[in-house]
Amino acid sequence: MASKIIFSLILLSLVNFSTIKTYAETITSQEIVNKMNEVINPQTAQAKAKITIITSSGKERTFIYDSFTKNRGEKNLIRYLEPKRVKGQAMLMLNNADDIWAYFPRTKRVRKLATHAKRQKWEGSDFSYEDMGSGDAFIDEYENKLLGEEKKENYDCYKIELKRKKDSDTGYSRLIMWIIKDNFCPVVMNYYDKKDTKFLKKVLIQYEIKDIDGIPTGMKMTMYNKTDNTQTTMELLEIKYNLELDDSIFSERNLRR
Repeated sequence: MASKIIFSLILLSLVNFSTIKTYAETITSQEIVNKMNEVINPQTAQAKAKITIITSSGKERTFIYDSFTKNRGEKNLIRYLEPKRVKGQAMLMLNNADDIWAYFPRTKRVRKLATHAKRQKWEGSDFSYEDMGSGDAFIDEYENKLLGEEKKENYDCYKIELKRKKDSDTGYSRLIMWIIKDNFCPVVMNYYDKKDTKFLKKVLIQYEIKDIDGIPTGMKMTMYNKTDNTQTTMELLEIKYNLELDDSIFSERNLRR
């Protein structure tokens, strides 16, 4: 009788394990990408950040700026605070960085950047303007595929591949993302060259991931440029979400403030 009970318990455990495994496998790559996209694109955000650029020769350049974001990243305003030579300079990105304006206090003029500027380096860093204002690009511009599950930076992650759609003009041919299973925050992202799906161009790693206002947030992230042997680290000194931000903030007139 005892042996039958033990056998029944073992069988029940196997059934439960099988059920859990089947449930875990039902999540699709599209659902994972959708949830990740919600995490990285809050409705509104206001932050103070420090960016440190390390050149290939080891020299450092540092900036401190305020940023304002609305409509899940569709509107972005960046205003520089330090160093003195760039204080007051501002950048406005609308339509997920499809439209970019720059204000230079020395000349007191606003200049609209050309369309191709979206692919260029932001302030000489290893982030492009496209990286700063991606919006729903991970959903709209790429096909996705779940490659499996893998541990990355000590987190249990989903490993997702994104391949650029044929009609897309995004600056990368392919992306590989490791998305934390518990909170759908991307912890590592590999960016591949626009023309070569095998050529690894950049790697982004998020550090010190904390829960801020219910949103998992990398308080520090570093973009490693594999082509130029440079790197750029962005540190959040302050961050707030779900604020009331007036549309007038994201205007050409406000750039001159």
